Amino acid sequence: MVKPFIPKLVYFEPKALDYPLGQQLFEKFKNMNLEIRYTTSHNQIRNLPGENDFQKYRVAKSTLVVGIRKTLKFDTSKPSAEYAIPLATGCMGHCHYCYLQTTMGSKPYIRTYVNVEEILEQADKYMEERAPEITRFEAACTSDIVGIDHLTHTLKRAIEHFGQSDLGQLRFVTKFEHVDHLLDAKHNGKTRFRFSINADYVIRYFEPGTSRLDKRIEAAAKVAKAGYPLGFIVAPIYLHEGWEEGYYQMFEKLDAELPQEARKDITFEFIQHRFTKPAKRVIQKNYPMTKLELDEEKRKYKWGRYGIGKYVYRTEQQEDIKSHLQEYMHKFFPHAKLEYFT
Repeated sequence: MVKPFIPKLVYFEPKALDYPLGQQLFEKFKNMNLEIRYTTSHNQIRNLPGENDFQKYRVAKSTLVVGIRKTLKFDTSKPSAEYAIPLATGCMGHCHYCYLQTTMGSKPYIRTYVNVEEILEQADKYMEERAPEITRFEAACTSDIVGIDHLTHTLKRAIEHFGQSDLGQLRFVTKFEHVDHLLDAKHNGKTRFRFSINADYVIRYFEPGTSRLDKRIEAAAKVAKAGYPLGFIVAPIYLHEGWEEGYYQMFEKLDAELPQEARKDITFEFIQHRFTKPAKRVIQKNYPMTKLELDEEKRKYKWGRYGIGKYVYRTEQQEDIKSHLQEYMHKFFPHAKLEYFT
């Protein structure tokens, strides 16, 4: 079991204390005897402890910054939703392959935003603009929001907000088991609670600091019993020795644990492992001992958006992955919907 995240160091933007949630968090962290510092901006954290980059990176991953989200324009570049809703940034997990390592660059610390009501008001405006269409919001584009929500409850607030809306839906994904405080949220079926799952090999070697597969599945069963629509992201699908058996066992475990009533409305998303040259440099710097296979010669180069190409599996490998995982999904979850394979 992974213990719920407790930051080793907390920074506050002074104006965060003008918000009720900022005040609550300040009192909470003071009572927990955590070291509290101040910063002019959640984007400008300097002087983190550590002798070198390796140490500073690890300190940053256990640092929480409480700030205000000034830019309320939501990102629109997710395949699974119309908008990304910015409730937090950063993650305490140490997944070697994670794209946040390159997108967050020199700021790997975790940020939570206290102006939640302003963020939700902006979401309402987007819903009004798209009416009468349903508008989906993704809450985990730049963070694993569940990993900090036992401290902040901002996700719970958002779940209940969308639960009362006519045209809004919320979705997010997590690798953490700490869901108990979300089970009584009044979601009204408007939030799809997704778990990132993988073969044991991938979790063991490339996802340190996150919950084990059996704990994620236990949490998924609790969430299903609480009436949430459920989803699973299998990502990154990674070719390793015995991968066919590894992914079969993953589906087998999922099938053994999930209650029957949860299976009427399950979604899957399949995402293969890929990497960019900048990502490879950052991964090798942050995790110099990683076993992650990052050999460009073994991959196919695929042009990406914004001019940055990716190294993906070769065409025949992709076909192999697709046929195996779809076969397993249909065997164990014949009524599930595959949202995409990429």
